[in-house]
Amino acid sequence: MEINQSEFIISAVKPEQYPKDNRVEIAFVGRSNVGKSSLINTLTNRRKLAKTSGTPGKTRLINFFLINNDIYFVDLPGYGYAKVSKVEKASWGKIIETYLIKRPQLSRVLLLVDSRHRPTEDDILMYNWIRYFGYEVVIIATKCDKITKNEMAKSKKAIKEALNLSDEEKIIYFSSLKRLGREELLEIIFNNN
Repeated sequence: MEINQSEFIISAVKPEQYPKDNRVEIAFVGRSNVGKSSLINTLTNRRKLAKTSGTPGKTRLINFFLINNDIYFVDLPGYGYAKVSKVEKASWGKIIETYLIKRPQLSRVLLLVDSRHRPTEDDILMYNWIRYFGYEVVIIATKCDKITKNEMAKSKKAIKEALNLSDEEKIIYFSSLKRLGREELLEIIFNNN
């Protein structure tokens, strides 16, 4: 499947601001600086569709992107960034929680983790939370161009152990820089809706 059309629709904080057209939604969630915006840009072949930044914690709103006039990619605020106040962190958490609980259009959540590191406590909490609410979760290990094949095997083991994944649950290794994992991820997004 190829993405031929993609456009930014709205940044939202409250459910009243979410799109009202009942299209299926795929949410992207992960800690700050894990590469959500870069991944969305790579999937859509648009360098600046989702705003990227060298500063973690830039995405503070829920951003909706209409894809092929058919489904929405939903970029959720990053979590786990230390250099913001506890109040601000709590408000981001509330924004994410409200979206995940009150959005029947949401069909799948893509959880991004950094392939170079063991998943954080925040990643584990988010994974368990997504499962608790009954969503299908796809694990995407980003920045895989920065690790060797040998390190990838160790990374896979660490992610599986930390998140307590079953053998059926797959980890997709992704690199925005080298476009690795792009086709596999598009296949999962469009063939399982």
